[in-house]
Amino acid sequence: MSTDQTAPATETKEFQAEVKKMLDIVIHSLYTEREIFLRELLSNAADALEKFRHQQLLASEEEIFDHHLPLEINLSVDPDRHTLTITDTGIGMDRGELEANLGTIAHSGSRTFLANLAETERKDLNLIGQFGVGFYAAFMVAKTVRVQSRSFRPEEGGHEWVSDGAGSYTIAACPGIRRGTKIILELKEDAHEYADEEQIKRIIRRYSSFVPFPIKLEDETINTVQALWTRGKSEIKAEEYDEFYKFIANAFDQPLTHLHFSADAPLAIKALLFIPQENMESFGFGRQEPGVSLYCRRVLIEQHSKTILPEWLRFLKGVIDSEDLPLNISRQALQDNALVAKINKVVSKRLLKFLAELAGSEPEKYEKFWTTFGMFLKEGAIADFNYREEIAGLLRFESSKSEPGKLTSLADYVARMPEGQKEIYYINGPNREAIEAGPYVEAFRRRDLEVIYTFDPIDDFAFSHIGAFKEHKLVSADRGDLELPAASGETEKPEEKAADTGLAAWMKEVLGDKVKEVKSSTRLTDSPAMIVNPDGFLSAGMERVMRASGQAMPSFGGKNLEINPGHPLLTGLDALRAKDEPLARTVVELILDNAMIQAGLMVEPRNMVNRTYQILSRLVA
Repeated sequence: MSTDQTAPATETKEFQAEVKKMLDIVIHSLYTEREIFLRELLSNAADALEKFRHQQLLASEEEIFDHHLPLEINLSVDPDRHTLTITDTGIGMDRGELEANLGTIAHSGSRTFLANLAETERKDLNLIGQFGVGFYAAFMVAKTVRVQSRSFRPEEGGHEWVSDGAGSYTIAACPGIRRGTKIILELKEDAHEYADEEQIKRIIRRYSSFVPFPIKLEDETINTVQALWTRGKSEIKAEEYDEFYKFIANAFDQPLTHLHFSADAPLAIKALLFIPQENMESFGFGRQEPGVSLYCRRVLIEQHSKTILPEWLRFLKGVIDSEDLPLNISRQALQDNALVAKINKVVSKRLLKFLAELAGSEPEKYEKFWTTFGMFLKEGAIADFNYREEIAGLLRFESSKSEPGKLTSLADYVARMPEGQKEIYYINGPNREAIEAGPYVEAFRRRDLEVIYTFDPIDDFAFSHIGAFKEHKLVSADRGDLELPAASGETEKPEEKAADTGLAAWMKEVLGDKVKEVKSSTRLTDSPAMIVNPDGFLSAGMERVMRASGQAMPSFGGKNLEINPGHPLLTGLDALRAKDEPLARTVVELILDNAMIQAGLMVEPRNMVNRTYQILSRLVA
């Protein structure tokens, strides 16, 4: 039966005392940004349109009032009267539905909410999302809210609901209106900006660009970009992806590539993620803000979300949309952090899988990605234990077996390992030439063992956190405790060992606590000396990063100096100490200086310069 026949023409109802308190919370405490009110009202309008669209499938034209009206949302502003009007042609409400839907805050829901709020001492506002009070955000900006609505049912008439949010609301007949709902906001003194067209356009574009119905302001459609992530991949042209990327990323170029996928388990997710062409951090623009926004049913929940993906994926641009998100009223904090973690995990793993597939199917494009964004994957390997195995497979470096400038993967390295090799070796240096001219690869070259070349000191941190790949431990080639197989044709030279015994002890005496130990090397062939870490805990590359970041460093006494007793410099030094010990001591200091330079650990060069001049002066004297 029509509510028109059972209710008086006009009826005023008082809110209960506790509801006034509730309204005060809604208006003043729940939303961090005042403009959110418009997103809430537009979302409600879109829901009404969606409900009507479903109703159309179940009813004939005769059973629907104003069946010919287009499904859309219209807004208008009146700067002189300071009003904002939002109209939808959705399912509409009769008198009873107006009271029930807009009066929810005055019924049992509010009492339950207030009881829960009292228990939590008003510290946990996440409970609010359970009571559907988003409409009341309108009172943040409006001194009076008028809601005129007519149901889709032909037998129902129109009604108007009016309230100032202070203590009561009025419902009265409102004849002559069309199907749907019109909300008229009489703006507060400090909210007149919301009667400005440009301000309203900005808010619509920020929060409601992808609402699936036209949103018009003074007959101009504002939301002209489609929610591309909701469509099937086979329906979308490459140009559409490019245009969407330019919109969502505020970019002018095309993306390098994109990932478009949907998942139903463990929760419903639709995602469209883009990898840009350029890494803005590498241009010195500072740390990027996350570029992926979180949506729920096409309505923006959190722009450039800092929680929906790991921070090391901040270079991505795009959209993640989940219908399963339980939201609080502000839609800016999620009630279930475990659910956010699930979305984070599902999307992150899918993205890493996509990159692995890209590396296999389009290696040149992947190499471009690695060159531009590899630093972020290294950051992920260091910071995020959950994805180290997947990230390890995506790392790319040069090696002693690759041509200059050509990259190889850890999987390729393992495939080339000779039988019996158990460890993956790497060495850090400023460039390939410096590494290959240095002392650390001599032993590996003689044994034909492959060494990965890393040129960024952060690489050593990444390898130390990854630890192993396919059960092969990652080991820095500058460790002092390496156990390498004997080189082909190598024989021990006891006479050199014996000759070295006294020299090494004397050099340790000269250097004092600058080194932990001076010992004969089993690895050096062409170089006179090198610095190694006896316990292998801190590689030279890691130490350089720590020094550059200002972290406190242990004294250099933790390093060993390995010498090559068969090198002409060392045999000559052994003879020199008998003839001119002061000069020989200076040479020993200079040998340590050079070893530190080759390890990339020279911090203060002034003493080295002075020692060099002392030796040169003796030569020309």
